Amino acid sequence: MHRFYIYNPRYGPEWGSGGVFGLTYYRGVLYYTLAMEAVSFFIHDDGYIHEYRYQHLGPGPASGGDTYGAVDTVDNEIFFGGWVHNPVVYKGRVGKGGEIDFRNKYSHVHVYNIDEQSVKLLWSDSIHHEYEWSGEVSQIIYDPLNDRLLLARADGHRNLGIYELTRRDGRAERLSNIPGLKGSLYLDYACFDMQSNWFRGIDGVQCIDLVEKSRITKYIVESWSRISVDEYEVEYRWSGYAISAYARYYHFFRGGFIVGNPVEPDYEEPVFVRLLDFGPVQYSPQRSSVLPLGGGVLAAFSSMTHGIIHARNSSEELASKYARTISGSSVLVYISPPLARIVHIAGARITSLAYRNGEILIGYNTDPNLGGADATPVDTGRRYIGVVKESELFSSRSLETVFRVFGWIIGNSAFGGIPLAGYREPLIVLKTSKNNKLTISHYDAGLPPKLIEKNTYVINEGVNRIELAGYWGIVSFKLDSEDYNMVSYIILK
Repeated sequence: MHRFYIYNPRYGPEWGSGGVFGLTYYRGVLYYTLAMEAVSFFIHDDGYIHEYRYQHLGPGPASGGDTYGAVDTVDNEIFFGGWVHNPVVYKGRVGKGGEIDFRNKYSHVHVYNIDEQSVKLLWSDSIHHEYEWSGEVSQIIYDPLNDRLLLARADGHRNLGIYELTRRDGRAERLSNIPGLKGSLYLDYACFDMQSNWFRGIDGVQCIDLVEKSRITKYIVESWSRISVDEYEVEYRWSGYAISAYARYYHFFRGGFIVGNPVEPDYEEPVFVRLLDFGPVQYSPQRSSVLPLGGGVLAAFSSMTHGIIHARNSSEELASKYARTISGSSVLVYISPPLARIVHIAGARITSLAYRNGEILIGYNTDPNLGGADATPVDTGRRYIGVVKESELFSSRSLETVFRVFGWIIGNSAFGGIPLAGYREPLIVLKTSKNNKLTISHYDAGLPPKLIEKNTYVINEGVNRIELAGYWGIVSFKLDSEDYNMVSYIILK
């Protein structure tokens, strides 16, 4: 069986670090793409390894490959997509940072034939612009009713939206002009987020009817606090991933997830469940994946998905300050309604998940995807594929961890969404600079999710300790008034 190695920094000009993306085990073949080096691996059980370095798009050297995990499987084929620079043009340092020329950046979909052990370019798109690029392929969904691929494209400047792509000749047609980053099959629909404003994040869900091909339904969230189980707002809703389970559509994003029926909200309107929300810091399910496991949902949340080192303006200076703040370790959360439970703890980033013969394969990375003027000629991270036995994730042991939250980041917005299942002595410690009140919302991850109770505690200036052992579900927190000097620690043990 193939042995995994730590992939140290290598030549791969882009912004910061990529990771191990698209992990998929299918018909005796393990596939993944290593970004930013732009190399895809197809590892057969019999020991044969096929490496592809995107030579069908240019003479090389290439960089990129995929940073969202765009992959799906059909019959004896693995369809994989993303974006790539080929040949890559590193423009060098500009001031303290670096830049890349985007004129050779392509969005792409390739297909690997398992029987023939060969890669074919199915489709590509580029606008050949120095500073802008065509929408990256961030999701591939196979439509089994119409034998086509559905592509999500939101990261870019042009050619954004939801596209269909024929499997055999690679003809592409836009179905929706609303940018969408991630999605999933749901019943006889294919649903994607609606992300018209990249900074704000998702505004709702758009679903393509696979039976009536021309029909698209849209569920737009008019009030996030109204559909929130803890009754509070959610901001900066940067899209993560989606999955269908329990006859509901789940879409995860920074701050938590929505679950319900976006096609027919009159039957069951999606509900927002706050989960591991620490304000506008880069702790989120972005650039990761979700895995159906044991009939439930295994979801990854990472502690430093993005970062900015060299800010170019005041807006980037604030974003850089947020991004450099680590709120907690990366975790895997297993959702089996009505429980949500932390089952694995890791370092900076979890970039992909796959299941193989009783094992969970996990792609890790030590560094974030950078932005601003932080382009570098090498991938800055150390990437690795780890293996965890399925039985270990389902064991009864609780994993001790701590989350740290600053008042200057959250203001008096709601934060937390901490799964307490399995912990015997959880508590929150708040060091405050003034008297205040803290409201704890206690809710479950049932279907539909329900608020169990709200309790308000008096907070005195100084150090306050509140035991959480009386709560068993998920808890979120909200201060009555802002305290920019406040520091809180949520301790799970």
